[in-house]
Amino acid sequence: MPATTDLEHLGLDAGGHLLVDRTLAALAPGDRLTVQGSSPALKVHLAAWCRSQGHGFEDGDPPVVRKGEALTQRWAGAERAGSPAGPPMALADARWGLAARGALVEAGGPPLRLPLVERDHVWADVAPQLYAAAAAAQWDPATAVRWDAGTEAPADVEAAVVQLMTYLVENEQAALVIPARLLTRVHPHFREVVQLLAVQAADEARHVEVFSRRAVLHGDTIGTSGAGGRASLQTLLDEPDFTLAGFLLSVLGEGTFLDLLRFIHTHAPDVVTADVTRLALQDEARHVAFGVAHTTHAARTDPAFLAHLRSAIERRHSALLDTAGLNAEVYDSLVLLAAGSWEPAALARGWQAVQQLQYAMDQGRQRRLQHIGFPADEAAELSALHSRNFM
Repeated sequence: MPATTDLEHLGLDAGGHLLVDRTLAALAPGDRLTVQGSSPALKVHLAAWCRSQGHGFEDGDPPVVRKGEALTQRWAGAERAGSPAGPPMALADARWGLAARGALVEAGGPPLRLPLVERDHVWADVAPQLYAAAAAAQWDPATAVRWDAGTEAPADVEAAVVQLMTYLVENEQAALVIPARLLTRVHPHFREVVQLLAVQAADEARHVEVFSRRAVLHGDTIGTSGAGGRASLQTLLDEPDFTLAGFLLSVLGEGTFLDLLRFIHTHAPDVVTADVTRLALQDEARHVAFGVAHTTHAARTDPAFLAHLRSAIERRHSALLDTAGLNAEVYDSLVLLAAGSWEPAALARGWQAVQQLQYAMDQGRQRRLQHIGFPADEAAELSALHSRNFM
């Protein structure tokens, strides 16, 4: 006895085919389905629909649909793109294309040709948690900073702040370009990594905005850009490998910037400078956390990878040997910021504070390198080779 579905007053041209399709899904090819309904055009529309879907049509009263094999054949060879809840598969198949993780993927679609399809080349187990934290911690530059606080630093200290903001903008622009470039190379099956990189780029875009706005808050002239600093950043842009680029940028560069931003925040002469560095600091901490977690994952998956990390540091150090490194105006601005005035005693305190800053930067890099897997003595040696430009 054939199965039956009753469309009542619903015509096939108004969605009735959904009920027919739903009933046919439970039948085998060749099975018959009686279609009842009062729509005047039911037979005409049902006959045409059957032809388009590869089903047989029997012009009775009521009409009957004989299920064809087209639907079954369409999904022959289909496979699941992993599990929606994760963890992601070790290897993302190019044939999955842009399908959602866990989707049943019909065969025959265009392959997605991306270079980063192996989980261990991009992954860190903490990536989902870091993305959730990043999404929840987004802030609005227009309202999160107290732009109208009204405080203003002495003219010389203000000039130092302007120079530091100019320097920060330059470095953050490099930190924006790199994750934006890397995310276009990662298979979307590793969606949490792609999402993290996208948020990281958005974070840096906000940092560029607030540092730029702070630089011209009390004037229309910004600071200088040294060739050595730009050369240092260029070596980051030139690193093609995903893990090495993230290691140099986030583990070493942004990790060092955590101490720098904390320093500027501590010695900020006004509310706006304190706000923009505090907000950037909380974002950068997430970037560093993912960089450390992924690099550690890569090194523990393949202990020989530590040699590649070492080579990346040495290669960058060699490329920058003949450059000035940190813009002298930036260093002097840090001293004056911490000093707060040109009084000799104050400058001595400022100078000492910057020495302590550089020591803290070095100790932080060593801790992260040891966490990744380097012995303490090698971590100290490699930290000393880090760019004088801090990033």
